[in-house]
Amino acid sequence: MLKLALALARKDLSLALRGAGLVQSILLGLLLVFMFSLSQKTGSLASGQMAAAIFWLSSLFCQTLVFNMLFAFEETQGARTCLLLSPAPVTDIFLGKALAGFVLIFLAQILFFPAIIVFLGQTVSQSWPMGLVMLFLTDTGLACLGALLGALSQGQTARESLLSLLVFPLLAPLLLAAISVFAAVFGEQAGEDLTSWIGFSAAFDAIFLAIALLLFRFVYTGDD
Repeated sequence: MLKLALALARKDLSLALRGAGLVQSILLGLLLVFMFSLSQKTGSLASGQMAAAIFWLSSLFCQTLVFNMLFAFEETQGARTCLLLSPAPVTDIFLGKALAGFVLIFLAQILFFPAIIVFLGQTVSQSWPMGLVMLFLTDTGLACLGALLGALSQGQTARESLLSLLVFPLLAPLLLAAISVFAAVFGEQAGEDLTSWIGFSAAFDAIFLAIALLLFRFVYTGDD
């Protein structure tokens, strides 16, 4: 069980780390951080809320590029049919892609976070343990919906691929929760109980993981 998922994740990670796709995603995120830092007046510091928003916006752009890259591995080699003919369930493909995407997004964020600290003049508060929990939950949500987004974007005409943009509004509540918690991590005064945002994010992940597992087979195989 899950043997295909782990093997697929290892294969995708190996290809991604050897190619330029992850580097491009990281450079785009870092460029976004740098451009926002230039918008600040000399001597002024960005608020924690703004820094958190930039961090997660960079992560969202990274997610889009990462999952398009992961699903393109099979499309460019014509290997999608081979995956579908394997005896493992199609959900293993989803789990493998989601796991690989989760790891790649996290690797990019390892660079995004210190860039936010340096370029936007932020400090880390005592709320950082909550930030780690929120990082895991939000990255899980990004990976789940990112895998579904990647499946929608592959093998479609240019017009039909615009359907993948419908995934972005679905991520808005999760990103709002993540920004609220990370604003507190960067020293912003928390206006709400952070644990409520953590609970909301956990519920979001559970709901959309179930939905993604249900819909992925129809999206990836093209079944009616």
